[in-house]
Amino acid sequence: MTAIRPGIATGSSSDSTGGYVTGPLAPATRVLLACSVAAAPLFAVVSLAQAFTRDGFDLTRHPLSMLATGDLGWLQIANFLLSGALTAAGAVGLRRVMRGTPGGTWAPRLILVNGVTMAAAGVFVMDPGDGFPAGTPLGQTGTLSWHALMHMVAGSIAFTALIAACFVLGRHFSRAGRPGFAAASRLSGLVFALGDGWAMSGGRAGSLTLAVGAITAMVWISVVAADKRAALR
Repeated sequence: MTAIRPGIATGSSSDSTGGYVTGPLAPATRVLLACSVAAAPLFAVVSLAQAFTRDGFDLTRHPLSMLATGDLGWLQIANFLLSGALTAAGAVGLRRVMRGTPGGTWAPRLILVNGVTMAAAGVFVMDPGDGFPAGTPLGQTGTLSWHALMHMVAGSIAFTALIAACFVLGRHFSRAGRPGFAAASRLSGLVFALGDGWAMSGGRAGSLTLAVGAITAMVWISVVAADKRAALR
């Protein structure tokens, strides 16, 4: 009898109930999952390095998305595009290893939506404002540009999808008999939901709570991908 690790469905790569990916698809699946593992650390390191070094940026007042403006804005644009692409690739890998399990359809789909709309948020950048980039007048601009509006739409979809994915993963791990992972999934989604809600309500240091929530949820997805990758045989 073959031992089955909870949280990963069994079957060959050609079995519609899937889970463990064996044979020629396994190496490609490991690469796809590695993309997801790398996405959150990349986004967090590049974003926070800029947040603490770029003149005029204040994480308690400026969202990380605003780093895409100014002379060095291309760094954050590239960060959004690459992190989004890695997240989307990782979602394909997660779909392969979670096929046939509770949440195995919707969690990868939601993560894919998050990755695609994250990349879109890099294409459509925010407007400068509230003192950033340095030299920009304090306060918010009166009218949003079309690309800033598109950024808000893409960001809202990305946030919602990632929060939902965390709660779907909570169900996935709960049904698999892994209460620790289930609790961590739900807590990550809750932290992000609260951080985003506080920011959207105009709460003090809302951009900071949003950043903490987003990075927390992204890191958790990377942890899940690493766990699934380690379970491959």
